[in-house]
Amino acid sequence: MDASASPIVDISALTKVYPGGLTALDGVDLRIRKGEIFALLGPNGAGKTTLIGAICGLVTPTSGSIRVFGHDLATDWRKARQRIGLVPQELSTDMFDPVMRAVSYSRGLFGLAPDPARIEEILRSLSLWDKREERIMALSGGMKRRVLIAKALAHEPDLLFLDEPTAGVDVELRKGMWSIIDEMRSRGVTIILTTHYIEEAEEMADRVGVIRKGRIIAVDEKEALMARLGRTEAHIALAAPLQVLPPEIARFSVELEDGGTSLCYRGGDGTGKGKAEVAELTKALYAAGIDYTGIEIRESSLEDIFVSLLGEGEQ
Repeated sequence: MDASASPIVDISALTKVYPGGLTALDGVDLRIRKGEIFALLGPNGAGKTTLIGAICGLVTPTSGSIRVFGHDLATDWRKARQRIGLVPQELSTDMFDPVMRAVSYSRGLFGLAPDPARIEEILRSLSLWDKREERIMALSGGMKRRVLIAKALAHEPDLLFLDEPTAGVDVELRKGMWSIIDEMRSRGVTIILTTHYIEEAEEMADRVGVIRKGRIIAVDEKEALMARLGRTEAHIALAAPLQVLPPEIARFSVELEDGGTSLCYRGGDGTGKGKAEVAELTKALYAAGIDYTGIEIRESSLEDIFVSLLGEGEQ
């Protein structure tokens, strides 16, 4: 993936204010690269679905601009929309339709000629071929979700939006969906997903954006975000309780817990040096004659960072 290439989605100063004064999007700037999986994280009401709707031509912005594949959505949205697939949160198709008919119909909506072989390929890739003659209403929740993906892929989009793709499905099905998403990416499809499951972004995404109250508050490569904003936390079980920390220990980012029986280190200042500081801390404890019986170290997860970012926004 060439980070220097022109973005396939280029959003500038995008704002959406609904009647009544609700600001759903507030000056959003965002660029999406070809071939990446981009995860958009945010709490309910943050503006995720409104942003997707605006890019897909379903929501009219109040101000700002959106260019998709070089097309300005304000003047040329039809050409852009032909290359976009959308998997919404809710099933909005005729529940009495058989799977094959529903997916084929979606292809026809974009003016494409029938292609039974392509539809078969899509259904097989989603393990839906054996269900092709079944009515959608008879399928399980996970299979219905796959039908939504099949419908979105029917016109062979280059950009696919997945709005909470695994909401309401069990862990096994969720991991199956991850595999499907990875396969689509391998075919060259650019994927933007919103999700409540932080581990989904941690597993799949190349880049992560965090949106809060209609504003993008962070965008970065996933690994860079975790390195820059991550922290190291270490819990050291002391052999004997301490009432006060000696100066040579207090210089570290530590505090006594559990009645002085445990020493907690929180630090690393986002540079990844936390583990090195913990090693220095253990040497300092030894030099000070302070014995310990165990140590537990953990690095921040993407979820920790997400929660921290949202917490900073509340201040």
